[in-house]
Formats: sequence, structure tokens, C-alpha cells
Amino acid sequence: MNKKKKSKEKKKEKNLPAIVEAFLFTAGDPVDEKKIQTFLRLTKKQWSGIMGSLTEKYGQENSGLQIIHKGSKIQLVTKPSLAELVAKFLGKTLGNEELSRATLETLAVVAYRGPVTRAQVEYVRGVNCSFALRTLSLRGIIDRKDNPLDSRSYLYEISFDFLKNLGLKSVEELKDYDKLKEILEVGE
Repeated sequence: MNKKKKSKEKKKEKNLPAIVEAFLFTAGDPVDEKKIQTFLRLTKKQWSGIMGSLTEKYGQENSGLQIIHKGSKIQLVTKPSLAELVAKFLGKTLGNEELSRATLETLAVVAYRGPVTRAQVEYVRGVNCSFALRTLSLRGIIDRKDNPLDSRSYLYEISFDFLKNLGLKSVEELKDYDKLKEILEVGE
């Protein structure tokens, strides 16, 4: 490899966190980590280093952004402490209407147990949850996707908006996540 090509490769390597940051910023929506890794031909070690670098950068108090993770997808979002100010600047409301107790209970099952079917949520709660799931889905708090094991049902899981609004980087940051997830799985 000639010197010019080596220099160019080294510069690209040094710029990788900025490149990933630009991809996330431009996409605006959640992006599959594998898509970025494949596009940039990154090793797992390189990816881990880039994510560590960006996590440290956005962990600073003077940063207005953070990266959130959900499954294999990541998204660059506004820090929760600034969300209300940004919404006001953009002339939007955050939709902070209160949820009913039944809807909150349904949300807790989806958050700690998801991805989960309606039948599984109803088994845990002991009542019909169709309305609560619909309400949460319409508000963008949960996502509904096809169930690969049963084409007659759907799977429900928390959305990126849920994580953004609670200021979480991943679902595992929910209070007592491991303990409650285990309790909810006992019913299987």
C-alpha cells in the first residue's frame, strides 16, 4: 500500500466516530447497527470503540444529545432535560396527557416483558388489554409488529419514543428491570 493510501485510511479511521455521528444525525430515525458496520466495513472491536467514544461524548453535561439503544437499533436524540424547551421552540406539544391506570399497567408488562403478544399481556393482567394496547400504539409509546411464530397475532414492544421520553438509553435501564422481567416470565 502506498503512503498516500495509508494516510487516507488512517484519516478515515480517526474520523469514524464523526462519520457514524453524521449517519445517525442525518437518518433522524432509528438505524440498525449492522447496517452501519457493514457499510463502513467495521470490526466488532472498531464498532465498540466508536460507540464508547460517542457514549462518552454525549455523556458530558454540556451535550444536548444522547444515543439510545433498542435491540440492534440505535438513534441520536435530544437529552430529556432539553426536550420541553426544544418542543416549545419547534411549536410542538409533548403529549403529556395522563394515561389510565390500566394503560400504565399494560405498558409496564410490555416494557418489562416485551416483545409480547396481546394474549400474553392479558394473561399477566387477567383482563382484556386491546384498548390499552391500541392507545399506547396510537401515542407512539409502543410498537406493533408481525409475529413471526403466528401470523394471526402481533408482538408489542416499547418504542424509541418511550425511551426518549423517559431519558433512557436502553430498556435495561428501567428500575428493577432484571428482577421484574424474571417475575413476569415465571407465568410462561
